[in-house]
Amino acid sequence: MNDTPNPADLSDLSGLSIRPAGEADLPAIVAMLADDPLGATRESPDDLTPYRAALKRLADDPNQHLVVAVRADRVVGTLQLTIVPGLSRKGSTRSIIEGVRVHSDERGSGLGTRFIEWAIEKSRAENCDLVQLTSDATRTDAHRFYERLGFTASHVGFKLQL
Repeated sequence: MNDTPNPADLSDLSGLSIRPAGEADLPAIVAMLADDPLGATRESPDDLTPYRAALKRLADDPNQHLVVAVRADRVVGTLQLTIVPGLSRKGSTRSIIEGVRVHSDERGSGLGTRFIEWAIEKSRAENCDLVQLTSDATRTDAHRFYERLGFTASHVGFKLQL
């Protein structure tokens, strides 16, 4: 998370700014992660201890970019972008977008689109050849959103809970 967004990467979407997340943002971030049927079963907004440890790991890794969207001094969205160097595709670098959340009051405002645009711009700046993301199979509205932004459902994903 070793990044300070370049002012050219930021957007003013009705007073909106995108900046690196800090520890003071954790309550708002975790609340957004928990604010849906899936997140409600796996997040713990009442205990920020594991999130603080995770934020420290992210901050220590230059390939991690955890950002928040802020409007009127209020965190209204979050997104994590991971840069992954690789050997496949002729040694290309890819990025992975994860944990995209927009506060319920902000849905439909264009913030989600701006977040993905930011992630794509940042990926280009990091010389990535591919941007990828996963979305839970039950999130059909999110799937339509990503397809509208040019993403294609080209792969089948698998997970193994440890």
